[in-house]
Order: sequence, then structure tokens, then C-alpha cells
Amino acid sequence: MSDRDAAFQAYFAARSDALRGTAYLLCGDWHRAEDLVQQSFTKLYLAWGRLGRHEALDGYTRQILVRTFLSERRRGWFRFESASDEVADAAAPPGGHPEERVVLLEALAKVPPKQRACLVLRYWEDLSIEQTAAVLKCSGGTVKSQAARGLQTLRGLLSEQERVR
Repeated sequence: MSDRDAAFQAYFAARSDALRGTAYLLCGDWHRAEDLVQQSFTKLYLAWGRLGRHEALDGYTRQILVRTFLSERRRGWFRFESASDEVADAAAPPGGHPEERVVLLEALAKVPPKQRACLVLRYWEDLSIEQTAAVLKCSGGTVKSQAARGLQTLRGLLSEQERVR
């Protein structure tokens, strides 16, 4: 195995789980999240030899993931796949109720893709407005407005689900 392949393999092993979590928050389906991560790492591998700054890989890989997700949404690929009603098993964060997590993830899946991408990058990945804007290739003002609209949509969906219960 070449040094290039060994370095890529080490990066993949270290970061694929975290990227899978981000992908799941974007698309709401563990199988599709796996596909997004695989596509993202394939694109990263193709560019691996040209990358000079390996310390900036996390941001670059995240950017590939988000753009792949948004590109699929524009192409309409998701319309040919059916989501399962079953929720994948995942460890709940300490102190929270698993039911709340499921309700939140269901509501997040209903938020429009651009707004969801802003919410995931800002509040899950903890990126700044400028970093999020760079990933999404938009202005900081767009990030602010999309995040605000996304939070408003998410709050509305959560209050609607609360009324149903």
C-alpha cells in the first residue's frame, strides 16, 4: 500500500463516523447517509493527491458532503427511494429522552434542504457563519436568514407535533 493510500485510509477510519452522523442529519435516513458518505469519500480520494493542506481536510470533506446532498436534492434522486418508517437504533445523548430525539429528527427531516444544511452546519457541526457560508458558497447574510427560517420552520413543526400528541 502506498503512503498516499495509507494516509487516506487513516483519515477515513478517523472521520467516517462523524461524517455519517452529519449526513444522517442532512438526509434523515441511515442508508442514504452511508451512500452520501461513500460518495463524499470517493470524491475526496480522487482529489487526495492534489490536496496540499491536509490540516484543512475536515472542512473540505464536509463541503463535499453538503454539496453532494444538495446536488442529489436538485436532481430528484430522493424521489426514487422510499424511506422506511423504522427508526434506526442509535445511542441517545445522556440526560435526554429517546422519544424527544426521534421527534426532533423527524421534524428536521421536514425542513427544506438548504435550511437543514444551514442548521446542521451551524448547530451540529458548530461552524461559524463565515465557515458555513464558505461550505455552502453563499453570503453570511444568506446563512443567517436560512438558519433563522430553518429554526422557525423547525419550531413550527415541533409545536405541530406537540399538538398532535
